[in-house]
Amino acid sequence: MPISHLLSPPSLPSLPPPHLRNGAARQCPTPLRAALALPPQRHVGLAAARGDGGTLGSSRARAVGAVRVSAVPGDGGAVAGGTGIAAAAAATVVFAVMNRVLYKLALVPMKNYPFFLAQFATFGYVLVYFSILFIRFRAGIVTREMLALPKAQFMLIGLLEALGVASGMASAAMLPGPSIPVLSQSFLVWQLILSVLILGRKYRTNQILGCMLVTAGVILAVASGANGGPFLSELNFFWPVVMMASAAFQAAASIIKEFVFIDGAKRLEGKRPDIFIVNSFGSGFQALFVFLLLPFLSSLKGIPFAELPAYLNHGAACFLNIGGNLKDCHGAPLLPLLYMTLNIAFNISALNLVKMSTAVVASLTSTLAVPLTIYVLSLPLPYLPEGTNLSTSFIIGAATLVLGLLLYNLPQTSADQVKKD
Repeated sequence: MPISHLLSPPSLPSLPPPHLRNGAARQCPTPLRAALALPPQRHVGLAAARGDGGTLGSSRARAVGAVRVSAVPGDGGAVAGGTGIAAAAAATVVFAVMNRVLYKLALVPMKNYPFFLAQFATFGYVLVYFSILFIRFRAGIVTREMLALPKAQFMLIGLLEALGVASGMASAAMLPGPSIPVLSQSFLVWQLILSVLILGRKYRTNQILGCMLVTAGVILAVASGANGGPFLSELNFFWPVVMMASAAFQAAASIIKEFVFIDGAKRLEGKRPDIFIVNSFGSGFQALFVFLLLPFLSSLKGIPFAELPAYLNHGAACFLNIGGNLKDCHGAPLLPLLYMTLNIAFNISALNLVKMSTAVVASLTSTLAVPLTIYVLSLPLPYLPEGTNLSTSFIIGAATLVLGLLLYNLPQTSADQVKKD
């Protein structure tokens, strides 16, 4: 089995899906701040004690309203220290691998109903997240001030994620399988660009080179089994651009989630919003826009809109494994429910990592799960007894990815550790 077919990226909301903060947001207004009509910046002095005895930023830098979170190894941040970030990153990698493996397993019984599984998760997660949000509100963890945060930001997140789903499905229908994960790696490049434009972040040369190596490593690892069939050279230029636009939409959504945490800390006088505020309202608006796009999305999957209710009924019967003529749904509902449970855990873990560090850190962390997932899926598994051999290209790609992560996380020199506004 080609390696490129082992790893099908989940079509469910994630937040990948899914890094280390190198700088604070600029104090000058950006177009996004102006568009969202943010309040005047409050002076929230969140000093961050460094693990090596130094300090993050000058005294004047700590006195400004920007919320700084360092993710350089060994640094302590305003929200979490390096050890906490490392633990959160490790948990995210584990959940990411389990999430991707279980997605592949869930498609064994649901192979004829992947569109149902995607939509069931999109709308089901809204109920789950808001239920958890209600419990945390009653427990006093979520405050009324958090609930009163402007909803325009969450609406924008939901719109971008829905557009990412729609454009991704449209281009995936026209692209050969091996090219899809390769083009999707533009996600990290978009994140770097958008974090500079939206958050005013600055990156060191080693961080930029590290991200490029990570991207190259994933492309080598994923494309190592793409030996047959058409590839990008034989395609119209339009559809690869649409796939990269899909990655741009999702990257923008992840950066705005990070922006919500930074801006929320200013509005809440230093306390960052609860992750379930972002998860719940973001998922709610995404479900709304996906619902509006259902006729378009179903047609992309070859399901006429008039036949969609019957398709969803059959999908629900297969998901629950009830009714007649369901011999192809062996493994349901256990495998789909396990996948959805792990997908929720991964989404929560990844968003928590965004809150503790940055969106780029979360993406780099999730990217590490790609070669690990391919390795796991190459082994004989229940419901997937056929294994596959890993090529030399995969090994080189995985090594390149790890090298990129190490390069990104090189410690700052003493001259770089003092941030000046």
